[in-house]
Amino acid sequence: MNLKELKKLFVAVLLVIVAFSSQAFVLKDSVTVLQPSQKHTMEIGLSMDILNRYHYLKIDMNDSLSAVIFENYLSSLDDNKAYFTKADIDYFLKYKYQLDDDLKDRNVDVAFQIFRIFRERAETRISMIQTLIDEGFDFSKDESIELDYEDLEWASTDEEINERWRKIIKSQALSLKLSGKDDAGIKETLTKRYQRYQKGINQYNSDDVFQFFMNAVAETYDPHTNYFSPISSENFNINMNLSLEGIGARLTQSMDYTVINEVIAGGPAYKSKKLQKDDKIIAVAQADEDYVDVIGWRLQDVVQLIRGPKGSKVRLQYLKGGEEALINEVTLIREKINLEDESAKAEMIPISKGNKVYNLGVITIPNFYMNFEDARNGVPDYRSVSRDVEKLIKDLQAKNVDGIMIDLRYNGGGALPEAINLTGLFIDKGPVVQVKHSNNQIEVQKNDNGGVFYDGPLAVLVNRFSASASEIFSAAIQDYERGVIIGETTFGKGTVQQMAGFNRYYPNYPEKMGNLKFTLSKYYRVSGSSTQNIGVTPDIEFPSAFDAEEFGESSRPNSLKWDQIPTSYYKPTQNITQEIISNLKSLYQSDLKTDVDLKNLQKDIAKMKANQERNELSLNLEERQKEQDKNDEESDMQKKLSESAGKIYQEYTTSEEDQKKLREDPYLKEGLRLLAELVK
Repeated sequence: MNLKELKKLFVAVLLVIVAFSSQAFVLKDSVTVLQPSQKHTMEIGLSMDILNRYHYLKIDMNDSLSAVIFENYLSSLDDNKAYFTKADIDYFLKYKYQLDDDLKDRNVDVAFQIFRIFRERAETRISMIQTLIDEGFDFSKDESIELDYEDLEWASTDEEINERWRKIIKSQALSLKLSGKDDAGIKETLTKRYQRYQKGINQYNSDDVFQFFMNAVAETYDPHTNYFSPISSENFNINMNLSLEGIGARLTQSMDYTVINEVIAGGPAYKSKKLQKDDKIIAVAQADEDYVDVIGWRLQDVVQLIRGPKGSKVRLQYLKGGEEALINEVTLIREKINLEDESAKAEMIPISKGNKVYNLGVITIPNFYMNFEDARNGVPDYRSVSRDVEKLIKDLQAKNVDGIMIDLRYNGGGALPEAINLTGLFIDKGPVVQVKHSNNQIEVQKNDNGGVFYDGPLAVLVNRFSASASEIFSAAIQDYERGVIIGETTFGKGTVQQMAGFNRYYPNYPEKMGNLKFTLSKYYRVSGSSTQNIGVTPDIEFPSAFDAEEFGESSRPNSLKWDQIPTSYYKPTQNITQEIISNLKSLYQSDLKTDVDLKNLQKDIAKMKANQERNELSLNLEERQKEQDKNDEESDMQKKLSESAGKIYQEYTTSEEDQKKLREDPYLKEGLRLLAELVK
């Protein structure tokens, strides 16, 4: 729910970044005048009391904070500066240092006033859209549209804003044309899209306005502190039905986008390795049917479209942050998601080096799960990731495993006790993580299980999307020098959140109230360093398309800072020395120059970064078509090179299935190479 998350969104669908505004096609006299209610007054008091008492940061509500809230709120309404003019902003400036006093008085009248003006501006700004759609566009003209609006000045005139809108709608039309739609199809799609906006304006009520403003307040503390209105809380839970039989993703709604809030471990979305948290679904197709544009749809309706019987095919078009010039597509086979799909799994992949074959076990852990209810009730065989991994290691050892890799890529975390218990399988007794609470007390959480369950060669594979509990485990293995960490620098989420439901404080209140999620404490490594913002840096660092400035915790506005506390007493194993790491780095550098798949991967990463860094997008059909054709040609060439080279890799086993798997996953292949060297 980060108000700044849409900062550099693809301009081809830029309009819907503030789409609740773009639904203002209705006549002024038919729009309900939105006002704060008594419930909102109560919720302000509860929110501020909880934040002041329990949030990790102790922040004074003063003029400085008021200025941040002011900027956050304007950004949430008009992030791309397509509605308000400079005159509007100048008028609003009188409230910039007033909001802190209003909050103390439980007053949100200013937020509602700004929203009412915003809705009027939106109605005016988009009145020309249907005319633009009907007239069509000249795609032979040599012009472009800006992608980065962060430093853009507020428009001084209506003419300036109208020109921005012309390019916005033209960019949308060009994207549809490149996806295969003819002129009639483009007109139909855009017309229906904005008719939905017009129809949907009445769905926005005082709770929505209050949520926009309270998120502007909450996120001045940190990006994981959020307010959820009653309907948002319900929508947040709707995704549970979707996770039962569908793509395996929990969905939420941000403005008029359907946004992936969480990828369910083990589900189709997770297995695709394409869809990530915060990706925005813009169209859905059943099997081989045409795509249905879902921008502006209600969450419940998108859920119904995506859901379907197990084994059926669904296709999605989606936008990824950082690749603003590309509409991505993925085909998924619907499945029924259950605990078994989310559990840890193991496989043995033989890797040959020289004349010797090494049996390497790969244990993939989608998340750190634990059946808390069974554990509380004393069920002796309750499920947990550490218990499952212990069984998997036993099975691998029975097959004479030479070394084990723990694959934590895309693992967003889970139960903290399980991160500790899992670490305990590989180290003797000792501290695993330190937790600093809002009262500054430091709690050292330890592994109390004596002995080491597995003492053989160990590697941990991580990427940018490994977060929270994954980072705790990886950091502990690294600090104890127990195994080698391989992959990308991790996400950098070193905080703990708690949810507070307001109806709990007013159990007899007749209306449904909202919820506040707030940051309660902070994680630290046993070495004393926080993982917050910086994540865990691998011993062997692979190239990554996802820079921390765009995709890590540090990219989020107002994220808590990195710091450190005293080191907890622990005794490193010295299994991994600097000499070992140096040798592995040398091998990896050599592989980068010779391995076809790694070379292709580096090209793809360079291309992705170039897309992320571009500040403008051509609106010329010929130029865009050339760019698309070039990308398709390069992808086909890389695929052919990889397939032709796959069988000559000395490291591969003779299994065709393993060869295919490793060709498609260069990081796994290289990780196993390095693990084999570690065993040797």
